[in-house]
Amino acid sequence: MFHIIQNDPEVPPGNITDHLQAMGIAAKVCHAYRNEPLPAPEETQGVIVLGGAMCANDDQRHPFLTQVKGFIREMVAHRTPYLGICLGGQLLAAAMGGKVVANRWEELGTLEVELTTAGREDRLFTGCAPRLGTFQWHHDSFDIPPGAVLLAASPACPHQAFRIGPCAWGTQFHPEVTEEIIRAWCAWDSATRERADELVAAWRAEANYGATARRLLENFVGAA
Repeated sequence: MFHIIQNDPEVPPGNITDHLQAMGIAAKVCHAYRNEPLPAPEETQGVIVLGGAMCANDDQRHPFLTQVKGFIREMVAHRTPYLGICLGGQLLAAAMGGKVVANRWEELGTLEVELTTAGREDRLFTGCAPRLGTFQWHHDSFDIPPGAVLLAASPACPHQAFRIGPCAWGTQFHPEVTEEIIRAWCAWDSATRERADELVAAWRAEANYGATARRLLENFVGAA
């Protein structure tokens, strides 16, 4: 069984659940923000850690983040396949000795990222185009932790994806979003509320978004 760790009630698994079901993969959602128990390495084939509105350094306001970072270190040590999305990627970086910086390299909307040479050879991105259309929604960003490999970058945010060890990946972008999720996030702020139709239209216009999201998930499952 795979496990999906949800850090924020308003940042759900999105298309991940449907893609896993289509592949015949069983998955359980653990709501970390409710302090639900996290799986032990021997209890899971792989872990996907989702995003959230908080910062990876907000342990005082959100004490469960300390537990999640300890859990991440355990997953990496046991070489359990790990995929961290946005906050999930930032938590991976922080857990493994990298910095997470608030209000740096902010991005919002559908934007291209480019795979590095290492990214083009990495199994998470097997079958993906060298330039990916992605959906971005972040204020914070991660530095690449010691010993990790940079896999993707963009002009606005040079740290878009990395791998540490053989099978732990972090991405800054969101492969899981749906129209419903985009509209819900737009409602968080008056400025983005007025841009909801624009942001959804641009996301819909990225013809390869769905195929890329599914390919990344298939590649991740294959790592298990």
